[in-house]
Amino acid sequence: MTWRTVVISSRSKVSYSMGYMIIRGEELRRVFLDEVHTVMVESTAVAMTASWIDECMKRKIRIILCDPKRNPEGEFMPYHGSFDSSRRIREQIQWTKKSKDLIWQAIMKEKINKQAKLLRFFEKEKEAALLESYISQVEPGDVTNREGFAAKVYFNGLFGMDFTRREDNVKNGALNYGYAILLSACNREAAACGYLAQIGVFHDNLYNPFNLGSDLMEPFRPLIDREVLLMNPTKMEKEEKMRLVNVMNQKVFINGRETSVNQAIGIYERSVFKAIEEGKPELIRFYSIDYGK
Repeated sequence: MTWRTVVISSRSKVSYSMGYMIIRGEELRRVFLDEVHTVMVESTAVAMTASWIDECMKRKIRIILCDPKRNPEGEFMPYHGSFDSSRRIREQIQWTKKSKDLIWQAIMKEKINKQAKLLRFFEKEKEAALLESYISQVEPGDVTNREGFAAKVYFNGLFGMDFTRREDNVKNGALNYGYAILLSACNREAAACGYLAQIGVFHDNLYNPFNLGSDLMEPFRPLIDREVLLMNPTKMEKEEKMRLVNVMNQKVFINGRETSVNQAIGIYERSVFKAIEEGKPELIRFYSIDYGK
């Protein structure tokens, strides 16, 4: 079972040998690849061998590359995530608009529901009640943009009336960093199931290579939002970034059992794909979480 996230943040060389990734830096370290779910390369001074990258692709281990400011910038993904990927891609191309609109409606309802619950956790009762009123108003394809209305109320409720997602500040930097980690996890699972990341359910930006992941990640965003609010970061350094990376290891409930966010994403995405194929949004399995107090 893969569970470990490896972060490489200093000058080193990464290679592969007999089931292990070998990291040669100030010290020599060996990591058993069967335990690895994600490798984050934070430094641009890291050299990676083709044999190690190839082994990661075979094992569906995602490799996230960061820019000189140590912000996630891109990732390696295998072309073939599943033995029947050709069939999956043909099915994906034929997804009907009606089916996609119903699935998007369900995803948006759940996202707004999760946002409302998070607002209640932070005792923002008025804002939570307003979001709850939006849930029943979400139409297939969210043609009335209830998501947009909810987002304004939600972020102002969490971070204050002066907050906007367009500003270049530490909080937005932390949110973007966390969302990039989340997007990468959703991309990995979609590829593992044999689907193309470029073809989404709702998102269809010609310049977005991850339209599908951008759709699927939506209900999980509040997990990142909560962590950023609890952190209240004044800087974005290693400690803050590791807290956001570790959100993927938090425990949630899905399909009647407790598991990590990483594993829940896989269960959820497989249910989404089945729901699209059958045109039955009720087949989607969403996670739940007990925030406690």
